[in-house]
Amino acid sequence: MLSISADKIDSLFELVGSKQPLYLPVDNTSGKADFKRWEKGSKLSSALKTVRSAKDFFFPKTEHMVSYQVSGKEITVTDPRKDVEDFVIFGVRACDAKGFEIIDNVYMNMEPRDSYYINRREHGTVVTLACAEPAKECFCSSYGIDASLAKPAGDVSCWLADGKFFFSANTDKGKKFVDGVKQLLADGDDKAVEAAKKDIAAKTEKLPFAHLDLSKLGGVKPDQMMKVFNSKVWDKVAEPCLGCGTCTYVCPTCMCFDVRDFNTGNGIRQVRCWDSCMYNDFTQMAAANPRLTQKERSRQRFMHKLVYYPMAHENLFSCVGCGRCLESCPVNMNIVKVIKAIGESDDI
Repeated sequence: MLSISADKIDSLFELVGSKQPLYLPVDNTSGKADFKRWEKGSKLSSALKTVRSAKDFFFPKTEHMVSYQVSGKEITVTDPRKDVEDFVIFGVRACDAKGFEIIDNVYMNMEPRDSYYINRREHGTVVTLACAEPAKECFCSSYGIDASLAKPAGDVSCWLADGKFFFSANTDKGKKFVDGVKQLLADGDDKAVEAAKKDIAAKTEKLPFAHLDLSKLGGVKPDQMMKVFNSKVWDKVAEPCLGCGTCTYVCPTCMCFDVRDFNTGNGIRQVRCWDSCMYNDFTQMAAANPRLTQKERSRQRFMHKLVYYPMAHENLFSCVGCGRCLESCPVNMNIVKVIKAIGESDDI
């Protein structure tokens, strides 16, 4: 396995960043981390995770889709799409990397395929970084996600161990990345990585939510699905919800969007933007919103992540246990509470 001393990692960033856009977690003014484009002086954050996930690189918060200009009976359509230049995202955690797979199922592997999303996925190289210190809010292991990267994730898997960064290529894009920086790398002792994997696995095993009971959820049959849907647990767990949508905006797997047209004074600009099932105007139609209460909207969010999506995708949950919703919800309502309530419910 190839490695570079941790005190020389900036030289690797400089080499990569001189050839193509490079993004990495950087500390912000609030003491947390955000993905930022590398520039001279940028320092890799030691924070476990960024405020928002790396999903933004492939499914941005807002996106120009098409423009129209009308002159009499003539309509001119302008397609703004162009090939994205190759770029690298360094420091993606295993949970966020799993989130890409979940969104891929919808935007890449189903018809109609999303060409905007695919364009970015094909040009992005993902370098995952093992979680040396998992947080108490993390519960990725409940979904079988390996924070130690013993199960390879991303185009390149990376570990920080024994004062060095170790790299292992998993895909053709990953091999291209490693070959491009090989001049800075040296052979490393795999024993340090194996020891790091075991240490991370041991820490993950001790986390408070490491073994959530998902037996009543996942790839259930329709009759079980309706029991969960009609359960009384929703009355209690949804009661404090404010409908602020914070959970959906920090979530690595939320992929709902709205499409809006704006008159620019020189034509119409159509934009896709993130939307949230927690909002009272989500999927609103001329007749009304199909979900009139916050209870119904909260139930929809958690049913999709824990029941509907896994039913449609071979028991793959649409949650990766990153813990961001636990950290960000202003009223401390989160998916862990929902999972526990369903697991303990007598009517399911």
